[in-house]
Amino acid sequence: MMHEISQRFFFDAAHTLRREIEAEGSRRVHGHTYHAEVAVRGEPTAHNGMVMDLGYVRREVNLLREKLDHHFLDDVPGLGIPTLENLCTFIWNELKPRIPGLAAVTVERHAIGDRCVYRP
Repeated sequence: MMHEISQRFFFDAAHTLRREIEAEGSRRVHGHTYHAEVAVRGEPTAHNGMVMDLGYVRREVNLLREKLDHHFLDDVPGLGIPTLENLCTFIWNELKPRIPGLAAVTVERHAIGDRCVYRP
C-alpha cells in the first residue's frame, strides 16, 4: 500500500533572469515569495505506521531553506540560472541523498500563478 506524504515551505529570494517576453523587468534585480513542496512516497512501516517521520522531512527542508531564503539566487552555488525548473532540480539534488523515497518537488510563485513540478 503506497502512500505519499509532503511538506510545504516558502522562501523569499531575489534574482535576475534574461527572457525574451516580459524581459525588461526580469533583467533587473527583483524578488518573489516562492512556495515549495517536497513529496515522499513509500509504504508505511509496521513499526510506526509512517512512510517517514515528517519531523525528519521538516528538519531537512529547513536546512535547505537556509540556502535559499533571503538570498540572491543568481549567486547560489549549484543552482545555475534561477528558473523554476532549476529551483526544482536544485531542491531535488539537495534533498535526494537525505530523504529516501523523495518522489517530487514543486515550486510555485502564487502571486503570478507560475508552477513547476519535477518528478524524475
